[in-house]
Amino acid sequence: MKARGLAALTPKAALTPYEFERRELGAHDVALDIAYAGICHSDIHQVREEWGPAIFPMVPGHEIAGKVSAIGSAVTKFKVGDPIGVGVFIDSCRKCASCLAGLQQYCEEGMTGTYNTMERDGKTVALGGYSNLFVINEDYAVHIPSNLSLDGVAPLLCAGITLYSPLRKWNTGAGSKVAVMGLGGLGHMGVKFAVAMGAEVTVLSHSPSKKADALAMGAKHFIDTSVPGALKPLYKSFDLVLNTVSAFLDINEYLDLLKLDATLVVIGLPGKPYEVYAGSLLNGRRRIAGSMIGGIPEMQEMLDFCGKHSILSDIEVIDASYADKAYERTIASDVKYRFVIDASTF
Repeated sequence: MKARGLAALTPKAALTPYEFERRELGAHDVALDIAYAGICHSDIHQVREEWGPAIFPMVPGHEIAGKVSAIGSAVTKFKVGDPIGVGVFIDSCRKCASCLAGLQQYCEEGMTGTYNTMERDGKTVALGGYSNLFVINEDYAVHIPSNLSLDGVAPLLCAGITLYSPLRKWNTGAGSKVAVMGLGGLGHMGVKFAVAMGAEVTVLSHSPSKKADALAMGAKHFIDTSVPGALKPLYKSFDLVLNTVSAFLDINEYLDLLKLDATLVVIGLPGKPYEVYAGSLLNGRRRIAGSMIGGIPEMQEMLDFCGKHSILSDIEVIDASYADKAYERTIASDVKYRFVIDASTF
């Protein structure tokens, strides 16, 4: 199937128009016409080989929303015309304990990423969602509720599930007190989800200009962390702290915000290891945990939750020709709060 999109032909290269082929439709495959593809900061890291050696030419993109255009002979999950989403992975081993539990993101053999990886056959390079069409096994795609606009849905397939999963894992609900560190592409989804789950939400941000946005999303409190001593009044205040910040920081200051038996979940990826003082953990049986995206069942649960509560990502829709500029603005945190490429412009 002939496709067109954007690719980085070499490491750190600009994104350029690129024509390539998708595989033929297998019995259990669905083909989709992509409507929108979200830009994730991880796309930038991988195009620029900031996470190690990568595969080029690279077609990035793992926040994919579109409509089914064709189905294989054995497909039962989708029909032509269905709104469909594809996220960070397109396959896994299907037989390990994690896969059997619907936690494919933690596949013991390693999930197959949507791009910059080899598919399970060991010879096909996975090419991502900055494209006009896609082919995927039906088991690794999700239904998008019909009441949600596809442009605002695209970032839910990565940024959305990345925040939904820890909120569900740590049983966020009415009466929960949740702090969200950072109000960016990830953080703003954490605020929206936690509010919809009934939590009292506090945003911790060094950007005071984002206060109005945080409160408009339902946060009850906004703390400007650039102010010296701003965190001290919050000592032992929260059941859950979600760290969406990728920059290095003193994690112990934030551990002190946890109540007894509470958890700080690391979601952002800092450039170097945190320095954790044992006393910060011992004082209150506190925990540091990590969380990475979500499995297919939880992705579907998240989208159904979004449909019920009319939750979408805050986005800026762009043409494909603007992608490189969008990368620079993403690095500069100059977007509220996620760029989405209109796939009709590929």
